Amino acid sequence: MNINYTKGGELKYKTVTFFGFVGLITGVKPNAFSVSVNERFNSNGGYIGLFEWFLNINRNQAWTTLVARDCFENDDMDFNHVVKTLANTPLIAPVYYIIGGPEKQQGAVVTRDRAKAVDVWQLGTNNTWFIAETNYDHWKKPLIIDDRITPCNRCMDKLGKENMSFEGLFNVLSSKPVLNKLTVYSALIEPKSGRLETYIQFCPTPCDPF
Repeated sequence: MNINYTKGGELKYKTVTFFGFVGLITGVKPNAFSVSVNERFNSNGGYIGLFEWFLNINRNQAWTTLVARDCFENDDMDFNHVVKTLANTPLIAPVYYIIGGPEKQQGAVVTRDRAKAVDVWQLGTNNTWFIAETNYDHWKKPLIIDDRITPCNRCMDKLGKENMSFEGLFNVLSSKPVLNKLTVYSALIEPKSGRLETYIQFCPTPCDPF
């Protein structure tokens, strides 16, 4: 579901969420920034952080989606501050933060370990006009049975910067194997205007399981 958060009758930010969920998975703050949270698989994973947190071994680590929501609740946050905050805050679990801003070249994928960022991949690196993330570290080869990034990059290159639109991006995200059985929804975001469109996805058989 899409939810608009307001204060004093004024729109503050928009999110995509599930009933009863209090964190933030996908959201946009108009003319400020957008954030999307992606799962990252790592041996030092979230189960260790949960163990430490619940047994009060280490409470100085944030929940991945709650720290994202805190960024939206803070009126002083802009794109650069969000990147810095999500790169440096100790977390319960490893994760990817995909962050966008309203200005040119404001885009980043923050690859997180529990303690700190492993990498901050900025839009424009090596003259790229887009960056894409599919649950694997961008500098490594993806799992051979789950290579979504190669066809995604090919589709984006074929689409081209000049033809970029919500419709074009939706077509990329809806193309197999970028779309698979584990895809729940696709969110299209324009940080400048705060435009947010969400589509519940279904991948008809034959379709990759993950």
